[in-house]
Amino acid sequence: MKSNHDIKSIDLLEQERALLLPRFGIENALTIGEISKEFGIKRSLPIAVEVRIGDWVIFHASLPGSNQDNQWWIDRKARVVSLKHHSTLYERVSAQERMIDWFEENNLSEDSFAIHGGGLPLITQTDGFVGALLISGLPQVEDHLLGVEVLTEFLARKGEIL
Repeated sequence: MKSNHDIKSIDLLEQERALLLPRFGIENALTIGEISKEFGIKRSLPIAVEVRIGDWVIFHASLPGSNQDNQWWIDRKARVVSLKHHSTLYERVSAQERMIDWFEENNLSEDSFAIHGGGLPLITQTDGFVGALLISGLPQVEDHLLGVEVLTEFLARKGEIL
């Protein structure tokens, strides 16, 4: 598994472009949530998952092995994605590449914001940023990669990726 030191911000931006959604609404949010839950159950992952449209929680699942701390992480990751419209891992890696303190640069508290993997923006081709897929419970790069896998599967099921 890659560490976040092996990942480049430019690659994470390209990944976001590759995961553009053609459209997004409640039905799609539920499908993305169900795919996340399906993967987590099948692999016995101790995760919590949320899919949001804006700040509205459309889907939430806490799988066996997760705990209430996962909600704290999800809420902190959601604030970063909502503010920056990029993945939480992108924000972390970009800050590391620029050798800056992300929290200081944004005048934000680590108690309220988390730049750990597992927060992915949901972006449509026409409306731009519409929400977030949030995963908590795995090491941060694994949280992120699971989110990428979920969105890739969603697009494949919709016939948007070959």
